Amino acid sequence: MTALAAAVAVALPLTATVSQADQSRFAAIVRYTENGIPHIKANSFPDLGYGYGYAAAKDNICQIADLYVTLGAQRSRYFGADSPAGPALGGAATNLASDLYFQQVNDSEQVEQAIARPAPLGPRREAREVVRGYVAGYNRFVAERNISDPACRGAAWIRPISEIDVYRHIQALALISGQGLVMDAIASAQPPVGAAAQQSQVPPDAADRVIEALESRKDMGSNGIAIGRDASAGKSGLLLGNPHFPWHGGRRFWQAQLTVPGRLDVSGASLLGMPFVQIGYNRDVAWSHTVATTTPFGLYELKLAPGDPTSYLLDGRPEKMTSRKVSVQTRNADGSMSTVERTLWSTRYGPVVGPALGLPLNWTNTTAYAMRDANLGNVRSINMWFEMAQARDTREIVQALSENLGSPWVNTIAADRSGNATYADIQVVPHITDELAQRCNTPLGQAVFQKAGLAVLDGATTSCAWGSDPDAVVPGLLGPSRQPLLTRGDYVANSNDSPWLTNPKAPITTYPRIMGDAGTERGPRTRMAITELEGRKFSRQAIQDTLFSDRSLVAELAADDVTKMCETLADTQDACAALRKWDKRFATSSRGALLFQRFWSRVPAGSWKVPFNPADPVRTPNTVNTASPAVQKAFLDVVAELRAAKIPLDAPLGDYQYVVRNGERIPVHGSTSNLGVLNMIVPAGDLAKGNPEVVHGSSYIQAVSFDRGKCPDAQTLLTYSQSSDSKSPYFADQTKLFSQGKWVRGRFCEHEILSSPQLRIVYLSQR
Repeated sequence: MTALAAAVAVALPLTATVSQADQSRFAAIVRYTENGIPHIKANSFPDLGYGYGYAAAKDNICQIADLYVTLGAQRSRYFGADSPAGPALGGAATNLASDLYFQQVNDSEQVEQAIARPAPLGPRREAREVVRGYVAGYNRFVAERNISDPACRGAAWIRPISEIDVYRHIQALALISGQGLVMDAIASAQPPVGAAAQQSQVPPDAADRVIEALESRKDMGSNGIAIGRDASAGKSGLLLGNPHFPWHGGRRFWQAQLTVPGRLDVSGASLLGMPFVQIGYNRDVAWSHTVATTTPFGLYELKLAPGDPTSYLLDGRPEKMTSRKVSVQTRNADGSMSTVERTLWSTRYGPVVGPALGLPLNWTNTTAYAMRDANLGNVRSINMWFEMAQARDTREIVQALSENLGSPWVNTIAADRSGNATYADIQVVPHITDELAQRCNTPLGQAVFQKAGLAVLDGATTSCAWGSDPDAVVPGLLGPSRQPLLTRGDYVANSNDSPWLTNPKAPITTYPRIMGDAGTERGPRTRMAITELEGRKFSRQAIQDTLFSDRSLVAELAADDVTKMCETLADTQDACAALRKWDKRFATSSRGALLFQRFWSRVPAGSWKVPFNPADPVRTPNTVNTASPAVQKAFLDVVAELRAAKIPLDAPLGDYQYVVRNGERIPVHGSTSNLGVLNMIVPAGDLAKGNPEVVHGSSYIQAVSFDRGKCPDAQTLLTYSQSSDSKSPYFADQTKLFSQGKWVRGRFCEHEILSSPQLRIVYLSQR
């Protein structure tokens, strides 16, 4: 095993060509350009994966290895059973619940069964080869034990992995908005003992409870904007991808370019541990994803057989639940190990769940509930992203989405060299039509479906099973022909609302409720995006400036009226002065932004005088009700809070919204979604101590156009930087650029890579 590194600005040929059949040898070149972005080049797909696995581990070994501890159901063994599990792969409250959940996944061999299928249900050959190489590259880094990150240096839980770990990770990410939401309820569901309580009544606020529970997915969001030829200054397509993802943990993005000459050439970012580009661009097309409003799962209400709470009736006949005894190792306070065993239960629909999603899903002597997750066994996404990377236009992007039907909980926005702007909400969707929901929803389902999009169907009859479409590669899913698709010459955009107002000139309404609502109030970011886009032409620079302008729709609608209200209140002169001078933006230099941000977080919902009007969905609701005692109290409370913290009411936002990296304070611009700021940032921490952190928000950002010749014209930014290793030179460099509103040049073509003033070339080989 050898490795050579040279700081030379010339192309190094691969000296060893590895055959497709030879699994014992790998070779790849990694060309690093500014900010530690690797351009990985190899002669074959196993070699490409090898270079990717090694480079990704070098930057983020602690975060990636932690994912494999979770997937291996070993969190309790290393970190203790009662410690919080962390949200990277689901919503388990404790390590024990996480381990019980993942151990039953592993024992069931559901992932092994999925990857054993031929493509498109299982991984295509090239994807398998990339995974094989990725495992070898990752394991090489682990074997070298050259870990600089103090967060895990010398940790016993960093181990070699196998290919099944990667595929388990792919499925776990697909399930994160389904089973991942109810891990605790799956791990704790047990048959009733003795005279169990009867089924609970449907809560009057059941739909609101579900909506609130689904908000846990809101640490993932995004803006996606595609500009077509009619609104592009260069007449080619233009894409802005702005995913809002966690800044910490295992759902960070990592940038790379992946090249196998003549077969693949793609640049972009992927979530840690995913050895392929998920959001990116090639020579002819760019794409991004936003978290969709589809509910990718459904519940079934089971009528239990009399006298047997582990059997349920189906068409009048009892059917036994299946049980699986799960065992996990836990570390005790004294360092000794114990074994925890629990029996988990499942049905033909999926696992039995206990109370979850804010609903009283109690397992009684007469009733139980099971979840069916449409993404179970979904490893098809690896094929989809591989084919998207090879696409030549948005039509082929749609083809990759449709033929694999592997997009788990996101829609797709794409633009191409020919000037097409495409929105495709083609993803994994339960085949729950409005007719099926109306016919089969239980009283609980009737209470939550229309408002929250969650079906709770009658599990006692086979006629209430999910349907199927002939163009769906998996039974039980909506076919792509039923799902929203729109290609325009001006623009398409999505900011985590339903497909309805993708473009207000062409509203989309032909989709089932399970995919989202229509004719309802849009979120402030959606309204801000449309306000920015309507009637304008854009260059690549203009779309970047639009994102980093940090305009706030709510500020533009309400700040002047709030200032007038302030002038009627006692002892608020300094607050009024701050608002009068505020530029209504959330730049780091904006004075008054912090005051308004914290005020608006306390304003009750529905505090607009002019309500939502579906005939005017972009401009309504509007006009804040400043006469409301609750609105006035919110303002006075925030003024008192800031004074108590000794924070000037006109303090620049960046003085109190920042991150600290290696002792250096880095101001952060942007604000929360409810203020209608496209550059979404969700701060956290103790304001009084003046040390907030960023929980999630703008992450991997790309602005790509195709009007500069054969090479795509791209600018990118990874807001939290490439590496989570505090000892890395790439730990905070892009975070500082983000603070300053600067971007990184996207070097795609060979001459661009080789002309980088910071070019560093590393040759990796394994024999």
